[in-house]
Amino acid sequence: MIRPDHKDREIKVHEVRKLKILVLSNDTTYTYNLRNEVLERLVGDGHEVVVVSKPLLLQDELKALGCRLIDLNTNRHGTNPISDVGLLLQFRKIIKAEKPNLVLTYNIKPNAYGGMACRMTKSRYIPNITGLGTALEYPGIMQKITSKLYKWGVAGADCVLFQNEENRQFFETHHMLRKGTRTRLLPGSGVSLKRHHAMPYPADDGKIHFLFIARIMQAKGIDLYLGAARRIHEKHSNAVFHICGLCDDAKYNDLLKEAEKDGYILYHGEQKDMIPFFEQAHCIVHPSYYPEGMSNVLLEAAAHCRPIITTDRSGCRETVEDGKTGFVIPIKDEDALVDALEKFLSMSWEQKRDMGLNGRAKIEREFDRQLVVQIYLEEIGKITL
Repeated sequence: MIRPDHKDREIKVHEVRKLKILVLSNDTTYTYNLRNEVLERLVGDGHEVVVVSKPLLLQDELKALGCRLIDLNTNRHGTNPISDVGLLLQFRKIIKAEKPNLVLTYNIKPNAYGGMACRMTKSRYIPNITGLGTALEYPGIMQKITSKLYKWGVAGADCVLFQNEENRQFFETHHMLRKGTRTRLLPGSGVSLKRHHAMPYPADDGKIHFLFIARIMQAKGIDLYLGAARRIHEKHSNAVFHICGLCDDAKYNDLLKEAEKDGYILYHGEQKDMIPFFEQAHCIVHPSYYPEGMSNVLLEAAAHCRPIITTDRSGCRETVEDGKTGFVIPIKDEDALVDALEKFLSMSWEQKRDMGLNGRAKIEREFDRQLVVQIYLEEIGKITL
């Protein structure tokens, strides 16, 4: 487990010269939600922090931390090579104009094209591999193209950070790292234990609320969740199945409306504030087979003392101790999901509550976001000392 010794290894502010740090990521919502503690510490240590990303939600919150924003649409779903060349040139233009001492990159396109731009401008940079993405995980022409782009992108990095061991092994097996490239393993993005506090377990009022939180797309397991919800609801009318998330695939708009009409799910759309939904939920269900870095949904759920049902794949399995903090099931297996839901329903209120408390303890031990902050400070210290 990654547990830096804070007393011995923490880098003091006075030991590090003040830097201009550029942060390249997909959008402002992602950046604030998952990187705010890192950015807050960097600003607090006197560094100038400039965030380059698509302007979505939480721009004011980033500015309140002390960050300056530069708008840039990374078009994360786009596959047009001409647009991607344009993105590379925009990254290079911004880096040349800003002249940063260090660039931190997140997400696929900022890692690949931002990394190339850093090499072109001879800028020092640290990429964070936040997940492989479907283009890289599955064999085919897109995997070959994407692996080349990533290889070029991380080739000059001071250190490449990975969120799970399987992703690091993938890069090594596919020869995407230059010989001698330093790598480090992070506990995912970590989770803020202050923002995601321990919650009392919901009262036993006769209803059991299950909650799915994700972008609505096949690889996140939405079809499995809908199928299992229908089957469980037919036998257990007290089981309530909630869904929160934006439809990435338009075909699910009609499917969700039909499922709501049939009475076995409640669809709440995308939510800015998930706290009320966590408070109500008895269990978070995440039957994903998407190539995750580390599932932030599961980290936050466990931090809120909620049991988890998820799949045996990298980025998900690491967040759960099977039978103690939740249940781990095979991927793409609706019958296994139904069995896990049945098992959970058969447990007493005290057993469910204790599962949630065990999950919180695991998060505190292994996934505190301050562990991520500490690793960034250590790597920045190596650059600046």
